[in-house]
Amino acid sequence: MLHLMNTLYLFLYFPEDKSEYIPAFFSSMIFLILAILTMRFIIKISKKEQEKAKELEERLKEKE
Repeated sequence: MLHLMNTLYLFLYFPEDKSEYIPAFFSSMIFLILAILTMRFIIKISKKEQEKAKELEERLKEKE
């Protein structure tokens, strides 16, 4: 187990020049914004589908 942990530490990289964090920050923000927009889009579609299902259910109840 200790050997595995030592191997994983080889992949950690903390640059001394902190300006190397800037591109990572921007790409992380882009992905975060895209994830939020995608989630809002899914919720919007889900609400529309829910309304359609309610209308269909009401029509079926009226026919009975």
